[in-house]
Amino acid sequence: MADAGPVTPSRVAAAVHASGRMLGTTGALAAVDTISAELNGLGPLQQLARDPLVTDIFVNGPEDVWFDRGRGLQRAAIGFAGEAQVRALAARLIAAGGRRLDDSSPCVDVRLDGGYRIHAVLPPISTAGTLLSVRIRRQDVFTLDELREGGMFTQAVQAVLEAIMDRHLSFLISGATGSGKTTLLSTMLGLSNPGERLVLIEDASELNPVHPHVVSLESRHGNLEGGGALDLGELVRQALRMRPDRLIVGECRGAEVRELLTALNTGHTGGGGTIHANTAAAVPARLIALGALAGLSPEAVRLQMSSALDVVIHVERTAGVRRVASIGVLAEAGPAQVVMPATLLRDGEPERGEGWPVLAARLGLAAEETFGSRDQGNRDQGNAGRPGAAA
Repeated sequence: MADAGPVTPSRVAAAVHASGRMLGTTGALAAVDTISAELNGLGPLQQLARDPLVTDIFVNGPEDVWFDRGRGLQRAAIGFAGEAQVRALAARLIAAGGRRLDDSSPCVDVRLDGGYRIHAVLPPISTAGTLLSVRIRRQDVFTLDELREGGMFTQAVQAVLEAIMDRHLSFLISGATGSGKTTLLSTMLGLSNPGERLVLIEDASELNPVHPHVVSLESRHGNLEGGGALDLGELVRQALRMRPDRLIVGECRGAEVRELLTALNTGHTGGGGTIHANTAAAVPARLIALGALAGLSPEAVRLQMSSALDVVIHVERTAGVRRVASIGVLAEAGPAQVVMPATLLRDGEPERGEGWPVLAARLGLAAEETFGSRDQGNRDQGNAGRPGAAA
């Protein structure tokens, strides 16, 4: 089928004129938007994507659409004509990402130009019809001041985060999906010295730190025959040949943890990434489980962890507001490794924990410093402003 060409107001007007219907300027522009969204955009979801605060859109059925603006999931007042329209949109978006969505490949994840990450699932894998998830990578990156004003942390915790970057400590940001790990990581990376070379490794590109020297590597799925795949572990190995000053793995979730821990143990300090974990205390066990996928014994992972990682920053989401729940340091507890909290939230306010003297020494801060003097401007944790909408 020949390419119909771009959708323009003049072409829409010509088509409407040919149909014999009347259409004013406003109607023509609305028609252009609708047709463009159907042919090249997100269809009925396009109006949600235009909202700069929306980070996620979920389609559970033709009339079951949800979105997230940073204050928890909200039901959208839009819908689809039927299951066929949902499936057609999902198939088109996946095809635009160079993959196919059909009975032989019923679960597919792709990244599209414009910052969209698309995940689709077809029936019968999905019992409710075609499922579609859209994650939107926003170009705007928040500053630490903006995140603080949005209730993510207080001034005292901000000083600790800044010191972590300034002292080139290696760190992991842990938390659940949608808790703000990627947002915080992007912002913190922007604090890196402008003369440093940042090499980012991701399964799907989401990090966009404000920094003059950033190199991004993205994993690649195999073709239909299973060839041509490049996983995160291989990308970490390639990145080590690119002389990174900071090596970042956007999300540690597989065997690539072996290469990351090895890199952090061979002079590449100041790096790290994110990891899914329910609590900071669960991070060592999570790393051991991922290390097992790479063939590492628990003891080998513990030895690597003890010298590779300095800090674990745990973020959580409560009542729609993303917050830094704790900052901890790794410590030995008999044969096991634990995360000892240096700062933690109590009743919404941070205070120092048993690990504070260790962290303070690494950061060059006074060990006797406490978190008792809060800036009153941050007491209102109900302020879930613009930064609270970040992913």
